[in-house]
Amino acid sequence: MTRKYFAYPYLAWMVLFIVVPLLLVVYYAFTAEAAGTISFSLQNIAGFFSTTTLNVFAKSIWLAVLCTVICLLLAYPVAYILASSKINSRTLMVWFVLPMWMNFLLRTYAWLIILDSNGIINQVINLFGLPSAQLLYTNEAVLLGMIYNFLPFMILPIYTALTKIPRNLYEAAEDLGANSTTKFFKITVPLSMPGIISGFTMVFIPSITTFSISRLLGGAQTMLFGDLIENQFMFMQDWHAGSAISFVMMILMLISLYIMTRYEKAGESSGGLW
Repeated sequence: MTRKYFAYPYLAWMVLFIVVPLLLVVYYAFTAEAAGTISFSLQNIAGFFSTTTLNVFAKSIWLAVLCTVICLLLAYPVAYILASSKINSRTLMVWFVLPMWMNFLLRTYAWLIILDSNGIINQVINLFGLPSAQLLYTNEAVLLGMIYNFLPFMILPIYTALTKIPRNLYEAAEDLGANSTTKFFKITVPLSMPGIISGFTMVFIPSITTFSISRLLGGAQTMLFGDLIENQFMFMQDWHAGSAISFVMMILMLISLYIMTRYEKAGESSGGLW
């Protein structure tokens, strides 16, 4: 009975740093300040549907979808090779996890040097007598930084799902005359779907809310949803508008998480064979 007391510090921490900030966001989102008085208002929520905000939101969604799809296309073959490798796959996984031990901003700053007009890529281009290309402060640079930073979050859940597939399923499929292609699409892909969904969630959500990558690699030319929220809080000092945008974004993320969770549970209830 006394073990429950060990959870109290965690509960206090969660209330102080999760519940209270969320309540503050909701409070500022649905209030407005005028003439020194604060009153209930839906004006800030309606501001989310302005043309500027919707354009930024659409651009953020587009880059996040591109990042997620590309990460999936890159991560699945890597995870499949690692899971089926006869070499100690845990040792190989270290090489993909190792960059995550470095600070997130430092990893992003490294791309500033690589993509700069005098960076490594342009130096190689100049060796062939070609003019330097504008690689930095573009949407492509932001997308590249997002893929680099979030790719391990796609590899790890897919790799975990692949390693949990029972080997006897492949043996049974071979006994029934299934070839490699059939085994891959009838066994490997369906049973790895929970890992794909987890990876999709772990990449898509931080991609759509990132602001440090877009600020460093996109500069003033790239405004994403995270940058818009930061500008409202830090530069415009409008906590009400910033909280309203954050609140709507949070609701949309919760809806997407709910849909993905239901989809994953539906796959598990059907034995993983979608």
